[in-house]
Amino acid sequence: MKIGTPLTANATRVMLLGAGELGKEVAIELQRLGVEVIALDRYPDAPAMQVAHRSHVIAMTDAEALEAVIRAEAPHIIVPEIEAIATEVLARIEAEGLARVIPTARATQLTMNREGIRRLAAEELGLPTSPYAFVESAAELAEAAHRIGLPVFIKPVMSSSGKGQSMIDALEDAGNAWRYAQTGGRVETARVIVEGRIDFDYEITLLTVRSMRDGQVVTDFCAPIGHRQEKGDYVESWQPQAMSAAALARAQEIAGKVTDALGGLGVFGVELFVKGDEVWFSEVSPRPHDTGLVTLATQRMSEFALHARAILGLPVDVGQRDVGASAVIYGGVEGKGVAFEGVAEALAVPTADLRLFGKPESYARRRMGVALARGEDVDQARTRAREAASRVRPVAG
Repeated sequence: MKIGTPLTANATRVMLLGAGELGKEVAIELQRLGVEVIALDRYPDAPAMQVAHRSHVIAMTDAEALEAVIRAEAPHIIVPEIEAIATEVLARIEAEGLARVIPTARATQLTMNREGIRRLAAEELGLPTSPYAFVESAAELAEAAHRIGLPVFIKPVMSSSGKGQSMIDALEDAGNAWRYAQTGGRVETARVIVEGRIDFDYEITLLTVRSMRDGQVVTDFCAPIGHRQEKGDYVESWQPQAMSAAALARAQEIAGKVTDALGGLGVFGVELFVKGDEVWFSEVSPRPHDTGLVTLATQRMSEFALHARAILGLPVDVGQRDVGASAVIYGGVEGKGVAFEGVAEALAVPTADLRLFGKPESYARRRMGVALARGEDVDQARTRAREAASRVRPVAG
């Protein structure tokens, strides 16, 4: 495709539905290629809004408001960056040929809730997953937990970053888990997933890239990313994660099947459990993944550059340049317009780099930035990233 000039009649316009830290990096990569970027989110001054050409503050679950903005801006490409979107609008826009939805409107609908993607993976594609059930009451939750076998994990069908997620190992805790799940969903829904525990060695994110090459859609895989989570939210990641050749081949096979079924172009964050040579599908995000922030330090093209290139039909390179790690910087304090101390000390750590996201409001467990570092091996990179992150101190403005 031709790329025009921003803010002119021939501009190539891309609209981001969601303007967080991942969207910010995508916006920067798109602008490097001369694309006009419009960013939407539910609150003003979101990170990607700070670098976009224009922005709008709307609730993207409001179908009427979302459709009005899309029709007014007339983007060529729409890039969903979050789950809470009125996807029926995207389906209608795509069907009318008004814009191309990344990766597709159908993929966005399937992956915006855990039920759609789990049923696709387990029931249609026959891929190995944890045992699961979808329930609509605390009583159903307790029955499912008993049937699946304790402990179980409870998650809203629509949530992210660990919101509303919990684990129980006693049936009498089902009521509390049910109530907690209802507080964490991105939209109002009473439905949750109950998942059995898999005895795995580690989790990976396999960034899977669908792009154009010689007029054909091709699939490439980045080196596997290992990560550690707390309360359902990632706190550090590293690349590469060591794994057997058999496990890597199986992971790529599973990721390829899922992304082929979803279709379209761009980066997919496929999450998998691994034990020895065995691999289980967990989840997939049809967009860059938070654990993939590590690629800013490790790959010649970060996951954000890969996403920007792929959706524009441009060549990609998934090659790894360095061993590296990322570590999250949490807000720690409550308030708007926080400041950050210790930045110079953090950047004094060998190979360290920072991304401070510029979120307008902080709270204790909000991800406000990330430290990146490279190393001779994963252990050294992780140590450096954690050390750099620990030196950054958010303080009240």
